[in-house]
Amino acid sequence: MGKYKIKIGLIGGSGLGDLAEQVLKDSKIITQEDARNDFGLPSGEIFTGVIAGVDVALLSRHGAGHKINPTNVNYRANIQALKSLGCTHILAATACGSLRESIGRGQLVIPDSFIDRTNSRKGTLFDGTSSIYPGVCHVPMEPAFHPATCKILENAAKKVGIDVQVGGTIVTIEGPRFSSKAESKAWRIWGGDLVNMTTCPEVCIAKEAGLLYAAIAMATDYDCWKDAEANVCVADVIAIFRKNVSKVTEILVKAVELIGQEEWDKDIDDLKNLVDSGNVSAKD
Repeated sequence: MGKYKIKIGLIGGSGLGDLAEQVLKDSKIITQEDARNDFGLPSGEIFTGVIAGVDVALLSRHGAGHKINPTNVNYRANIQALKSLGCTHILAATACGSLRESIGRGQLVIPDSFIDRTNSRKGTLFDGTSSIYPGVCHVPMEPAFHPATCKILENAAKKVGIDVQVGGTIVTIEGPRFSSKAESKAWRIWGGDLVNMTTCPEVCIAKEAGLLYAAIAMATDYDCWKDAEANVCVADVIAIFRKNVSKVTEILVKAVELIGQEEWDKDIDDLKNLVDSGNVSAKD
């Protein structure tokens, strides 16, 4: 038994709004106001419950009815709300465009890096607005996603018999518009495998908060780089995601169970020490 009580935050995006009904039937609802923190209100209500004996908290990234666009998501408030509820891990789900022929519609990917092309978002907890996060902190983002938690997602997929690609780079664009064809081709040249609108700064903020973060991404389209394919549109994205959302849910549920079987003291302490070591102002 480790010194940390494990609790897992589940962040869902497009098509995952009903995850609470599927896996948290007896959940307790934490209202937005109750989850307000130094960074403001989270996207919506947070459902807390238990999966396979492990405490979990579920938050819809875009709020009820997908009413918050990617730039206006309060990523800092979302992460801080989950941390304040005692979360040690974050498992996130995201819909993405594929930038590779080999990643077809419905293919699941466990990303291991990102390229941040956003420009209008608050990307750090350490900006002087919260006494919880004093100073200026330079956090290394390699590895971008927590390797051991990513491995859990991989093992969960194997145990439930669902194919996933392990490793991949997500390009996060500002949105809410999709890429131009020139941009889409550029992301491919840069080494991007997927393109979405929400991984950044969510993954960065989770790391600053000391939470072990991993994601499962689903390719829903080919963006617009592939000449023989129809260009991406919202209706197609939602249709593909809903068609395959049960696979994502199944992997997340199994991953929660597997996380609960491990001891995470060293991983949590190592991340805390990494963040502390990057806080140069606190050492002045």
